[in-house]
Amino acid sequence: MTEESVSQRRALLCALATHAIWGGLPLYLILVDEVPPLEFVAWRTLFTLPVCLLFLWRFGQFAEVRRTVKDRRTLRTLLASSCMIAINWFLYVWAIQTHHVYAASLGYYILPLVMMVLGMLFLGERLSRWQQAAVVMAAIGVAALAAGALTTLWVSLTLAITFGIYGLLRKTVNAGPLVGLTIEGTILLPLVAGYLTWEGVSGNGITLGRELVESLAIVFSGALTAIPLILFATATRALPYTVIGFLQFLSPTAIFILGLTVFGEDLKPAQLICFVLIWLAIALFTWDMWRGARRTAKNVVPT
Repeated sequence: MTEESVSQRRALLCALATHAIWGGLPLYLILVDEVPPLEFVAWRTLFTLPVCLLFLWRFGQFAEVRRTVKDRRTLRTLLASSCMIAINWFLYVWAIQTHHVYAASLGYYILPLVMMVLGMLFLGERLSRWQQAAVVMAAIGVAALAAGALTTLWVSLTLAITFGIYGLLRKTVNAGPLVGLTIEGTILLPLVAGYLTWEGVSGNGITLGRELVESLAIVFSGALTAIPLILFATATRALPYTVIGFLQFLSPTAIFILGLTVFGEDLKPAQLICFVLIWLAIALFTWDMWRGARRTAKNVVPT
């Protein structure tokens, strides 16, 4: 077994582990179902920082943090990205706790399409004819959902747009995944600490320490945030883009199935049409990328 094959296998395992964690997150959120969404996001942000610092120490990246914080343009970009991820986290937790699981799932189905549009507008990327057809097909699916579920469409679109903008900002910023996540958490820390302090002294009280299982779930949320992001970054360095693109749809599929089986949500006709069209669009887009990759490989002349 070559060194390259070992790297590919490890990267694939990292990607699968990432989407297993993200896809199973609704089950974890059952443990914190009685924690207000905004408070849970505050705790999640707070407890992510120690995990990031541990990994920074493990991989010796504190020097990169120091270089990054000296760049004002990078800090402004990370400030914007931290706002986007905070909104995304809050809305996702709120959607799960209020039993809008399908809306959350749809948001992350729409996400890759939002990322393609952002790539075309801001990065000068172009889509092939078949890929454009896939985008149109998915748009029809969203329109079908809008016709039958106007009350939750805003949840899906906001989740997709906020994480899409977050991804665009993180793609263009001069900071690695771990360093960027650490700085984002640090930027949000004053707001998080201020909010939790206010909740503690205002008479509303905080949930940490109320029940053992609930408190452990709150503390563990930091690792549950940082670890999959680091695993995902590791996978993207070694795996082909076509593989990463296909795996991107595993977590929303898991969320969709959980909504149907565990959370007992009713599957409306508009939702079914939307998901079918989006999966057809995914298949078409993946097929076109695979076809293009094969054509490129055939045109490569061995040296």
